[in-house]
Amino acid sequence: MGRAPLLALFVREAGYQGLAVSLDELVNLYKLTSSQARNANYEQILRILNDVLQGSASHLGFMLGGTPEFLMDTRRGLYSYEALQSRLAENTFARDGLVDLSGPVVRLANLTPEDMFVLLANIRRVMRDENAALPDDALTAFMTHCSDRIGDAYFRTPRNTVTAFVNMLSVPEQNPGVDWHGLIGSVEVAEDGGDDMSDVSDDGADDELASFRL
Repeated sequence: MGRAPLLALFVREAGYQGLAVSLDELVNLYKLTSSQARNANYEQILRILNDVLQGSASHLGFMLGGTPEFLMDTRRGLYSYEALQSRLAENTFARDGLVDLSGPVVRLANLTPEDMFVLLANIRRVMRDENAALPDDALTAFMTHCSDRIGDAYFRTPRNTVTAFVNMLSVPEQNPGVDWHGLIGSVEVAEDGGDDMSDVSDDGADDELASFRL
């Protein structure tokens, strides 16, 4: 893991409990057309898991974010690497609505409308100007507008919804006196096509991309 354990010790000395490292968009490893490059990266992930789960690295945690295909595809995903598949196997009893959050894999459920409201409220809290903060009624009206435009996709795949909300929130902040009622009707929001996997190639070409190291 390179210098990560040393950094963990440094943040401990600085007064924190430890170091959390977040690696997102790992689906890009799944997209590598070279099996050699994928396996080299999966070997690094295996080293991370071994050190963290077996206690070799203290005060150090990792959060790896990826799509279900990246995890479960036995041909080119993490499950194609036998050692990773055995370590990341999910609890077979956690099914039919039951969850087990003690294992190394946590599946994220789709957002609900209530979750979406909380998300928008938190974005408002981060961005807001006290003189231009939108009321809760504006959040509800915005969600209704998005629902009318793209249906329940506005909260199930909310990337474009959040972008539209941030853009709308910026206007009254920089233009005092603007009425939010008029803004919501003009908000353009498109359904997220979910094209994260559209550029996955199966042509067997070897792009010789290098692996990453921490």
